[in-house]
Order: sequence, then structure tokens, then C-alpha cells
Amino acid sequence: MNDRPTLYDILETKKLIEPHIVRTPLHFYHTLSQELDAEIYVKHENHQVLGAFKVRGAVNVMSRLSEAERANGVISSSTGNFGQGIAYAAGIFGVDVHVVVPTNVNPGKAESMRLLGADLILHGNEFDEARLHGEEIASKEGYRYIHSANEPMLTAGTVTKSINPKVRVIGVQAEAAPAAYLSWKAGRLEQAPMKTAAEGLATGVGYEFTQSILIDLLDDFILVSEPELQNAMVMNLEKTHNLTEHAGSAALAAALKIKDELRNKKVALVMSGGNVSIPQLLAALT
Repeated sequence: MNDRPTLYDILETKKLIEPHIVRTPLHFYHTLSQELDAEIYVKHENHQVLGAFKVRGAVNVMSRLSEAERANGVISSSTGNFGQGIAYAAGIFGVDVHVVVPTNVNPGKAESMRLLGADLILHGNEFDEARLHGEEIASKEGYRYIHSANEPMLTAGTVTKSINPKVRVIGVQAEAAPAAYLSWKAGRLEQAPMKTAAEGLATGVGYEFTQSILIDLLDDFILVSEPELQNAMVMNLEKTHNLTEHAGSAALAAALKIKDELRNKKVALVMSGGNVSIPQLLAALT
């Protein structure tokens, strides 16, 4: 595994991706501040191109591929948002792209990936089954496999501690898919059942590269339940007038869970994605 991105890499990444993404806003919310008894800001990655933050890393990785890798084509695996990002980035750089998705993929995200030019391959009932199939295809066909976690240039944005080591960084994961949390807590890679509806959090294993960063830099890691995620989706809609998917609501769900700990503090919540389906939204509302 390559070395972690440095602050220099992050500044270079900003130059590379800036022409292809939007600068998302950071807004202060009186409504959430009153709810949490803290000074609450929201970073709106749901306003990003394609409605989620993952396009940032996808464009960065694609921009750094060799000519040979671009000529051979790329393949990745996704539950939706990362696949959209990879397809979007491949279109920018003229690269043939294949994305392996679980058979129960969000229909809206699947349609978006196809419209962006991806050859969609349906395989397995969950992300890790799709990932293993994608890796197998890559080895047979000679495609460059772009991993959704073990790619250093996907993470060229973990800059907070470099600027201010005193900032507390808190991770969030669905308790119905706790592998990343368990890996962080144990200090080694762990597996666990994956039963969450949160597509962006739906993994049953920890990944070596990103877990090493989490172990070193996270100050805490919070597990949230499915009802807590749904409650946060509804609260985001009510208090900020933004649609969020389960994973995009995770930061608020965690903040509500540790409300006492955050009291009177300045808190930034990342609203990481807003690509919720109509059935998912209706389920949360009812």
C-alpha cells in the first residue's frame, strides 16, 4: 500500500479536481444549534456534483492514472455514489468504465451510473460480494481496479489534524454494519454482518489503508441505529430543508446521540450525500 497523502498531495489534489467539481457551502443552522444546544454548521456535500462527496476522490484518482491504465479501462465496485463518481470522472478523461453493483442497488443511482456511461454489472447481494467479483474481472481483463477505500488518492482530504491537532474528529458507522468500528476499536481488521439500509456505510469488512488512518486520527467512533439514521433524515429535511440519504444523515444521528458531550461546542456536520430513493424517504417519514 502506498504512503498516506501529505498536505502537499492535498493541495495538488485541490488544483486537479477544482475544474470538475463545485465548492460546496458550509452553513450555520440556528434550528440545529437549538436542537443540540451547540453551535452547529453543516458542510453540504449533498450539493456536490452528483449529490455526494465521493466524486472528489474519483476525479483525483482518474486524473492520476497512466496513459496505459486509461487505455485499458477501469473497473470499480459500488453501492451507488462512488460508482457515479467513477463514471463521471471516466467521462471527463475519456476512459471506458465498468462498475459492479449489488443486485439490490438503488435504482436511481444505477440509472445515473448508466447515463454517465458506465457498463453496469450486477452481482451479489451486498457490496463486498460485488467488490470481490470486480477484482476478479479486473485480474482477468487487465482493467485497472479502483478500490473504494484502499486508494491513497481517494483520501487526499484528511487535512484537519494537520492544520489544527486540537480539533476532535469523530467517525460514524451504522451499528447494523459495524466492521469499520470494530476494526478501529480492536486496532486490526475485523469482519461483521452487514444489515444496514445505509448504502454508503454498507460494508462487512474493514479496509487496511483507510482503517490505519482511522486508528491514528479518529478521536471517537459512534455507532448509530437504523431508526436513528431515519430520524436524522427527517430532521435534516425539517430543520435544514435538505434531502439526505441514510449515510448522509449519519453525522447528525451521531451528534444527537452524543448531544451532552457536544453541548456549547462548535460542531461541523458533514452532510455527505443526498441521493435518497423515494421508498427510502417514505419509510423514514412513516
